[in-house]
Amino acid sequence: QVQLVESGGGLVQAGGSLRLSCAASGRTFTSSPMGWFRQAPGKEREFVAVISWSGGNTYFADSVKGRFTISRDNAKNTVYLQMNSLKPEDTAVYYCAATRRQSGNYYLPLRGPDYDYWGQGTQVTVSS
Repeated sequence: QVQLVESGGGLVQAGGSLRLSCAASGRTFTSSPMGWFRQAPGKEREFVAVISWSGGNTYFADSVKGRFTISRDNAKNTVYLQMNSLKPEDTAVYYCAATRRQSGNYYLPLRGPDYDYWGQGTQVTVSS
């Protein structure tokens, strides 16, 4: 059974930082991209960031570009989201996602339906 388990969420003041982790089990995703999405109350889920299978390519939503970084450790089957300079509008439940598709290093899926597996989410709250 495939599981994605996020951790690292919490309450932080504006301008602060958090590092989210997503550990996968039941299947290795070392040949697949992995992504992060978020959903704020009353809003639709939105794309945040994605990283290629090798970690060599990444892509970010404009709203987080320059503040967030994404990385992965394939030996640990884990992906990370480092969030700096947090703003109140970053408050949301953050989800990691993985796809079964194995493709080249330039395959960076941006849409929710492109992913097959999802974590349960971790709450990030940024106070002003």
